[in-house]
Amino acid sequence: MKITVIGGGPGGLYFSILTKKAIPDCDITVYERNKADDSFGFGVVFSDETLSEFLTRDPQSYDLIRSRFAYWDELDVARNGEKVRITGNGFCGCSRKTLLQLLQQRCREEGVKLNFEANVDDVSQFSDSDIIVAADGINSSIRDKFAAEFGTEVKMQNNRFVWLGSTRPLDAFTYFFRETPHGTFVAHTYQYEEGMSTWIFETTDETWQKAGFSVTDEQDTIAKISEIFKEELDGHSLISNRSHWRQFPAVTNKNWSKDNIVLLGDAKATAHYSIGSGTKLAMECAIALADSVIKYRTDTKVVFENYEKLRRNRVEVIQHAANVSLEWFENMDRHIKHDFMQFAFSVMTRAKKVTFENLALRDSSFTQKVLEEFNTRTENENLKTSAAFTPFRLRKMKLDNRIVMSPMEQYSAMDGLVNDWHLMHYGSRAVGGIGLILTEATAISPTGRVTLGCPGIWSEEQVAAWERITDFVHLNSTSKIGMQIGHSGRKGAVKFPWEGNNEPLENAWGLMSASPIPFNNKMEMPEEMTQEDMDIITSEFVTAVQNADKAGFDMIELQAHHGFLLASFLSPLTNTRTDEFGGSIENRLKFPIRVFREMRAAFNPNKPMSVRISACDWAENGITENDVVKIAEAFKEAGADIINVSTGLTVENQKPAVGRMWQTPFSDMVRNEVNVPTITAGYIQDIDQINTILLNGRADLVALGKTLLLDPSFVRNAQAYEQHKADNLDGLGIPKPYSFATSHLYPYRAGERKMMEGMKKALKPLTHKK
Repeated sequence: MKITVIGGGPGGLYFSILTKKAIPDCDITVYERNKADDSFGFGVVFSDETLSEFLTRDPQSYDLIRSRFAYWDELDVARNGEKVRITGNGFCGCSRKTLLQLLQQRCREEGVKLNFEANVDDVSQFSDSDIIVAADGINSSIRDKFAAEFGTEVKMQNNRFVWLGSTRPLDAFTYFFRETPHGTFVAHTYQYEEGMSTWIFETTDETWQKAGFSVTDEQDTIAKISEIFKEELDGHSLISNRSHWRQFPAVTNKNWSKDNIVLLGDAKATAHYSIGSGTKLAMECAIALADSVIKYRTDTKVVFENYEKLRRNRVEVIQHAANVSLEWFENMDRHIKHDFMQFAFSVMTRAKKVTFENLALRDSSFTQKVLEEFNTRTENENLKTSAAFTPFRLRKMKLDNRIVMSPMEQYSAMDGLVNDWHLMHYGSRAVGGIGLILTEATAISPTGRVTLGCPGIWSEEQVAAWERITDFVHLNSTSKIGMQIGHSGRKGAVKFPWEGNNEPLENAWGLMSASPIPFNNKMEMPEEMTQEDMDIITSEFVTAVQNADKAGFDMIELQAHHGFLLASFLSPLTNTRTDEFGGSIENRLKFPIRVFREMRAAFNPNKPMSVRISACDWAENGITENDVVKIAEAFKEAGADIINVSTGLTVENQKPAVGRMWQTPFSDMVRNEVNVPTITAGYIQDIDQINTILLNGRADLVALGKTLLLDPSFVRNAQAYEQHKADNLDGLGIPKPYSFATSHLYPYRAGERKMMEGMKKALKPLTHKK
């Protein structure tokens, strides 16, 4: 068996070691374009988990690496001289040059042939090789030559970064943040051997331009950076090594192989350095590729299929987390305004993988500081109260907790009238302890409904039916209840979802929208709204808000999201008008803002109003971040007390990036750019995620949808899990017929949590500290 490896980086070398060790008669040759002792960059980082994998795969390599690494268990976050330490992290740094030399040594020991200063652009010379491994780095010439076959995509990210070294000793991995008149800079730093540390400096392109940096002028870069981080460098100098400013290329490939060529390392996929080492990712993939070769030998098709099966999902998960982390650093100026502990917590939880409970298991003293600062900031007397269970005020309305029931269509109304089903649906969640209930979208007119089963608020009979529900909620719980009021627009007159997705009714009523664009090819063409239509619709919204007030609702939310009537004006995908209501975002806002202003003027001034918007269409040429900021600013100025930030469902051909807490970055943007309270939602499933979102300042309230459909007692279980008011169970507001259950629930959930935390601690990788 003959294998050719193009690229003598850590991934290519480690693959060669593992494969040659398992198949001694395999002929493996490595071709590296640089000299054996060349190295670009300074240190690399490995976690305890990765080191454990190295130990099991090749103890000799592990021993060599371990003999030369700098280990730390601590991570520091520093901002403008203020610093906090978080323990329990378990990482090591190693010189990249040393790592290469150690892996080269192991290759020679196993009999791998190494060729240096051997640049390879044409793989046809290796036609007799069973497998060609393209491990030739981020700028892989082999990958680029067959980019169409690999399905290569390279997206250059916005931020600028430069890789430097220093003699400054460090006893922890440290993020140093510095605010300057130009903007925020961060240094990602760690010691990788005695007397040497890596310093990756990063800033936004705008700040980089304002500060007057040049891409290749290393001396100017060092002079300016040394001045900005004078205190952090503590008299030590910076060292360059082809240290040019760069922008990070996010590399993906739809296919990892072509014929007998397979991609490895940065040639295959890159992950931003803020989430971990590209070297770590390359060597972990080298293990999977070696395992596949060892198992299936020259059956390259099966080898490559198995390689992708073992690693693709993991790589894509890491890349997604890296992209979320990268976006956080692209918006440093937004987060730098937070109080210090909240800022440090935001740094630690930026990629959504790490949560409050994760950190508490590592370093409870840090999470306690974060919690105490949050409670102090929110004027809560008990400094240990979980973030989710702190009160929140909007005008005269006070919520007992920050968990919201998101609007969820029930399709159970008759002629727009709610009934016993709705009483049970909303009443059970209120008894279950939800802070705020938001009703399903409630139509302003019969033709404003999505389906025949949607409720309305246009008649006195409907007011009375809703009042029965609000009375129950107020009498039997401490929950507050708000009504979402809306009009379906071009998405109306469809069958129940279990009868067909967006299938039009047989006797559909006429639809209207900002522009005559149907939602799909099955639904009828909506009429473009005229000024007269707008006057009528505005009047119906005002009547609806007055009726909702009479029905006893504590709050109103205006539906301006998901492509419904008002939302159709906001997105350029659904608004192609050429009059004063189309074109610029200012024009597209005119009608929705008019509706909101008139509703606000007609509503009880002591009660709050929200608006729900879509902050992303998940489709090409859709709404922009700049649009969203202007929309949020306009609604804030018009009197919105809080903005419910959603995304998508504007057009049928959307491609959302769904995942854990997937919509929280949009809430984060609106909250911290516009300085307005927000509600967030999107695949949020447990109390730990809710606390994490609130503590890092991504939202003020957290809405749950599907999580609550089959679990109306989610909040009661979460209160017991957090032992909230364990010394004052009467203060939970549980109805007396149910209150006796707390003596069973609280100990049970406490034991369950203790068992789960014990399992997490047991699964934590062992330390590899020398």
